Amino acid sequence: MMRGRLLPTFVLLGALAATSAGCRTDSDNIKAWASKSQGPRKLVAVLTHDKYPTELRIEAALTLISMKPRGGRRIGIQGTDDQPGLIDALAQMPPASRSTIVSRLVPKLQEEMMKPLPSAQAGQAVVDPTVPYKDAAFALLTHDDGALLPDEGLRKSLRTTLATWTATNFAERLDDTSQMFGMEQVLRELKADGVRSLPDLIAPGAAKIDRISAMIADFGDDATKAKAGEKLVAVAKEVNSEAWIKQKAPGVEAANKASKINVKPEQFKAQLTKYQDEELLRVFTSMKKVGGKPVVAYLVAFAQDKTQDPPRRAAALAALQGNLDKKDPAHAAAVMSVAGASDTPDAVREVALARVGELPRPLVIEKLYDLFRDPNWKVRWVAAELVLKMSETPQLPEFFSKLDKAENMAITEPLKYGQLIANMKGTPTPAQVAEKYAASGHSVQNRLTALGYYYNVGTQADLAKISGYASDRTAAPKCKADAKDCDWKCDVQTDKGSETKEVTTLGEFVEHCVKPAMEKRKSLK
Repeated sequence: MMRGRLLPTFVLLGALAATSAGCRTDSDNIKAWASKSQGPRKLVAVLTHDKYPTELRIEAALTLISMKPRGGRRIGIQGTDDQPGLIDALAQMPPASRSTIVSRLVPKLQEEMMKPLPSAQAGQAVVDPTVPYKDAAFALLTHDDGALLPDEGLRKSLRTTLATWTATNFAERLDDTSQMFGMEQVLRELKADGVRSLPDLIAPGAAKIDRISAMIADFGDDATKAKAGEKLVAVAKEVNSEAWIKQKAPGVEAANKASKINVKPEQFKAQLTKYQDEELLRVFTSMKKVGGKPVVAYLVAFAQDKTQDPPRRAAALAALQGNLDKKDPAHAAAVMSVAGASDTPDAVREVALARVGELPRPLVIEKLYDLFRDPNWKVRWVAAELVLKMSETPQLPEFFSKLDKAENMAITEPLKYGQLIANMKGTPTPAQVAEKYAASGHSVQNRLTALGYYYNVGTQADLAKISGYASDRTAAPKCKADAKDCDWKCDVQTDKGSETKEVTTLGEFVEHCVKPAMEKRKSLK
């Protein structure tokens, strides 16, 4: 009799439970579960069970997405160790059922992502309500190599929305640490599509120009980079103008007053100039990343402009690193014109020659040799170093034929040239070249350079090769009277310590400089 009563009761309870879980679960339940400890589990159950209406399942999915993080984790999207979130729940669903949900969910995500940010309240940071929807969209797009979103049309549409999202409120969203997937991660996935609209954000006074430029450089196609280059040129022109100085002057003046700093007019001008230098350098740094024809044309012209301050010209040349067209003779000619001009400041010339060193040897070699005649020994020194770095030993006869006409050499030159020759490749070997050009019958410039090889790599076993030159009275070159940092001296160790010896002949160069260096190196076994 008890069993007869219990069975109907059990069936009744099951029916009631089914009714409660199935028919009576509504939107109010979905909303309430968002804040409950077991809410994610119940929402996933609604999402994955096809007995619920599709609209209710979509609402469950959106509620999972919008749930506040717990313990710093978006459990509605990511789940926990023992409870799947939205993405894992979708992954476990049969493909047909999942496709029904995803095809309805994606437009909802796009709609939420495109909503504007709420207005900022006084003293409160704005929370971007679109972030969780963006994170869910990106997870859908990328999970298991896109297995959750196989429909190509939906994928393309979602990628477009993500690209628009990243370009909107870019500066704020770039620094938003609440995101599961940072902006750079999203753009790395979207590649060229993701950064195509970013050049529009580059403007005078805009925030994050450096980060925008870096992302365009990393992910952009040629057209996007060219557009970004044009925008950066416009920014550089604005920063390097009197209008920019006038615009920034009130702000600098206000900062001085706030800090209770009293400055004289010339000091105030220096402050503004330094400010302008720093901002221009930032733009040049972004230009270096982006590169392209507009950027290179502007930087080359800037470097050639003698009315610009030397540090700014040097910075423009530095920004050209890796960006010159190695097939364009005009680029080589432009940079060489800066390097070769007699009135180019040394700091500018040094960077110009560094850019020359990036270009193909045939494009620049003759122009580098022309610099061997420069009255400033440092110009020849840097040019000769570049020649040697881009040469092999079969090309050394050409080098020596140009060097033997060099005037007013410094002792630094043969010592450095010898080191570079020692590291050369090719046949004959550097040792054979050194032995040949150290001998009498060659110019003193060439002989000293060959002996510089022994100074750098010669050992005790090689002493016999240079011993005959110790008494050679051939006069060493002399520095120009006004030549900076030019001398002919070597430090020699004596019983009383180190002593500086003047070098006036080739023999003294061997005795005081080369021989002591070789004696310190043991013979190779």
